[in-house]
Amino acid sequence: MSNTPNNTGLAVLLGAGPGAEGLLTREGEAWLRRCQCVIYDRLANPTLLSLAPESAEKIDVGKSPSRNSIPQEQINDLLTAKVREGKLTVRLKGGDPLLFGRGGEELDALCEAGLAFRIVPGVTAALAAGAYAGVSLTDRRFASTVAFVTGHEDPEKEASSVNYKALAGIDTVVFYMGVGRLGEICRSLLEAGRAPDTPAVAVENATTPHQRTIRATLATLPEIARAEALQAPAVVIIGKTTETSRRWGWFERLPLAGKCVLVTRSRRQASRLSAALAEYGAEVIEAPAIEITPPDDWGDLDAALGRLSEFDWLALSSPNGAEAVLERLAATGRDARALAGVRIAALGDATARALRAGGLRADLVPEEFTSAALSRAMIEQGMAKKRILLARSDIAPRELVETLSAAGADVTNVIAYCTRRPAGLPAAAQEALQTGRVDWITFTSSSTVENFVTLAGKPAGCKIAAIGPVTADALRAADVEPTVIAQPHTIDALVRAMVDWEKQTP
Repeated sequence: MSNTPNNTGLAVLLGAGPGAEGLLTREGEAWLRRCQCVIYDRLANPTLLSLAPESAEKIDVGKSPSRNSIPQEQINDLLTAKVREGKLTVRLKGGDPLLFGRGGEELDALCEAGLAFRIVPGVTAALAAGAYAGVSLTDRRFASTVAFVTGHEDPEKEASSVNYKALAGIDTVVFYMGVGRLGEICRSLLEAGRAPDTPAVAVENATTPHQRTIRATLATLPEIARAEALQAPAVVIIGKTTETSRRWGWFERLPLAGKCVLVTRSRRQASRLSAALAEYGAEVIEAPAIEITPPDDWGDLDAALGRLSEFDWLALSSPNGAEAVLERLAATGRDARALAGVRIAALGDATARALRAGGLRADLVPEEFTSAALSRAMIEQGMAKKRILLARSDIAPRELVETLSAAGADVTNVIAYCTRRPAGLPAAAQEALQTGRVDWITFTSSSTVENFVTLAGKPAGCKIAAIGPVTADALRAADVEPTVIAQPHTIDALVRAMVDWEKQTP
């Protein structure tokens, strides 16, 4: 069989990695972004599905130790059927597709059907659990051999094929899917001659915000695991190298590790804040309390941009406004050259960054990221008889227009985008709030505060992070005192304030 793409479609067996979204390979991301169908497992991070096109078909075939949603034979049939339909079909599998993942059975089905396929490896759970729990699976000083073993064999096999006598002589032994048989596994290794005091760890939910490492010895691990209520999925690592876990275990020491944080920014803007929080170990749930939409009519903005040469200044108070201006210039057949001779004032680093992405550099960015600071900075430049174009939200306050006008400027204020309150919060956010799992809620504008309170009520029982004084005032108006207020008023400073609070609070 020629294993090249053809008119019968293509299957891609793709390793999703152990759980952390960032551990997906670049090749894996590339295939996901162009696929037409995704067939995914329970252990594949569901956020990876957002990389696939919205039009792509997404099919859950996840299994768990207590539930088989679809028998493997049906998964094989489903995979081959989608490829026969001519679809580029990604089979998204947790970890690596060919390590204890039944990928071989799916490849056989594809081969028997004469269908084309690719195999994209993924970071396997043993390597990831070791790295995140501070365990080197090998060490030239005392561990030259390592074995990966499944703790959950095919139930139709007449007898176990695991050679515990051989494993007793391997320096580091890693068991996958062994939680349900942990007592039997440890007992078999002890009977095979492995020393009872051999160090061991069990890493639950490796690389996710819920990671937990249980440390013991081979003899005590089953009892301690029961006492600690160890749950699947977990990887068990047995050997001298696990002694380093107490010294090198870095992930669970991150300041936001295990903390659940709601991000109330719009979906379009949430990713940067979410990524920064996740870098410190947080479980991030996006709960957009605001939606950014185009205005009902682009006429006013397009007309203003059509006479840019008449203005002395273009003032932008948010990245959304900057992006809207750049998009409308492109949509009307123009580019940054239309702004020749026009000075640009930007409120905040994020707005300046959005301009730079479009090839523009702001002439003025006040040190304090508030509308009052922007008006002061512009007035210091001399506003008498200056013509200013403000491209802002439909609900932007009038103070900026009034202050600049009072300074002698001729101000044209146009709507560049609209802000709307969504119909409700996502189900995941509602569940986290109702069960009391939320540790922090972040607010980045007064609108997010007002909308959140309308949608979910006054936040209680958790810490509150505000990006600046205007947002903090909106919280106080809702009878909520912010725990931290970012200084300066940026996303990076907001995250630092939360991290510093966690570090300083026992």
